[in-house]
Amino acid sequence: MTASGTGPSAPDPGVSLMYGALARWWPLISPAEVYEDDARSTAELFALAERPVRDVLELGSGGGHLAHHLRERWTMTLVDLAPEMLAVSRALNPDVEHLLGDMRELRLGRTFDAVLVHDAIDYMTTLDDLAAAFRTAYAHCRPGGVAAFFPDHVADTFEPGTDCGGSDAPDGSGARYLEWSHPPGPGETTVTTEYTFTLRAADGTVELAHEAHRTGLFAVADWQRLLGDAGFEVVTVREEGGADRTLFAGRRPRA
Repeated sequence: MTASGTGPSAPDPGVSLMYGALARWWPLISPAEVYEDDARSTAELFALAERPVRDVLELGSGGGHLAHHLRERWTMTLVDLAPEMLAVSRALNPDVEHLLGDMRELRLGRTFDAVLVHDAIDYMTTLDDLAAAFRTAYAHCRPGGVAAFFPDHVADTFEPGTDCGGSDAPDGSGARYLEWSHPPGPGETTVTTEYTFTLRAADGTVELAHEAHRTGLFAVADWQRLLGDAGFEVVTVREEGGADRTLFAGRRPRA
């Protein structure tokens, strides 16, 4: 069976194949163990807080694989736009609070010592969306707390390319994906990435799926400006080596 996405204009992550109909495959597409390094990076960014970090709000928490490495150290509250991904996360993190919500609009009426947004921040495809996510993070961050953001790419250093991965389960099922990003056009602030999936059920049945995702591509200066406009003191961290990413932290002033 072949499933088709909607082409270059990406579906909303809450209704896309990857985060919807294929969510049950997420533990094999992107296994929890691959998030160990990002869990360590998260701890380093949280150390920038001017208050002890005890409770954490994660926006765009997906299948809960990053939270799985953090939940023993911090009390986590997980928010995602896709009900199917929340179901995957609940199975992995049964004692963690899960809430359905959009990081651009969410207002819980309570605050946290730290706010975390992993690569779901990439689905902010306009500067207005990005600014809205920053305002949400600020609204839920206590004075002296910190918000950490993990974009996959920034415009200053983006290079199109390919990636692949996946894993197998003990029952014989398995998943493999190919990721192929395209060069943005002149002046564009988004990038299109094609995903193809080969999914093998335990009985040997194979399903093929494809869709394209459109994600934001903004300059470091835009990130810094919008975080500052939201009220944060901005810290920019350049990771080099395997990850080769630019990460951002926003400290909310005590006064």
